[in-house]
Amino acid sequence: MAVFVALGAFLMTLAGGWVAQRVTDRRHLVLGLAGGLMLGVVGLDLLPEAIEAAGEPVFGVPAALLLFVGGFLVAHLVERLLSARQVAHGAAGHQGDRVPQVGLTAAAAMVGHSLMDGIALGAAFQVSGSMGVAVALAVISHDFADGFNTYTLTSLYGNARRKALLMLFAAAVAPVVGAATTLLFTLPEELLGGYLGFFGGALLYLAAAEILPEAHHTHPARSTLLCTIGGVGFIWLVVGIAE
Repeated sequence: MAVFVALGAFLMTLAGGWVAQRVTDRRHLVLGLAGGLMLGVVGLDLLPEAIEAAGEPVFGVPAALLLFVGGFLVAHLVERLLSARQVAHGAAGHQGDRVPQVGLTAAAAMVGHSLMDGIALGAAFQVSGSMGVAVALAVISHDFADGFNTYTLTSLYGNARRKALLMLFAAAVAPVVGAATTLLFTLPEELLGGYLGFFGGALLYLAAAEILPEAHHTHPARSTLLCTIGGVGFIWLVVGIAE
């Protein structure tokens, strides 16, 4: 059942990527929506689940929040290192140039997140059918955002359309693979919570430091801001329905 439901996530991920590539003439709106979706996923979905699952606090701070900060810092460090390397090799003309490897790294993180979605889906069905249905609703709904963000992140940093489509397909297949692996093992809850916290920090960095500034740089329009708010509201709706 989990693998069958994951096929729905596969289709929703592809649908999200298809929408992202079809509205390139409104790129600022796409980026504004992507930033809102990412912010909503982090604040309303990933962090609450991570804090609940990640186990005991470490020196007075929830382990998930420590990993959240760590993910933010690692994303910042990776981007700085890749940018410095590109400048050193003469590939960048100025500091604002995009580094394709950053987009691929971010998209790979989205693929990993989709894989964990599938694992969470399979684990939920192992507990009970009702829990499986609730998690399935959340996974299928927000995988549209995952597909949208995967394609947007890859293409934003100057990667070819072929690479963006390849990462999109990988993100679509990942939930099916993740759900299938739960037939073989069970992921410890603490490990899952830690991963969600770390990934949330990295995703927030990309949204706040890259996606949203780029969205408002050339088109500081009210419509862009409304798309961002709409993205957050969509994730809130998905989380509320899943609960």
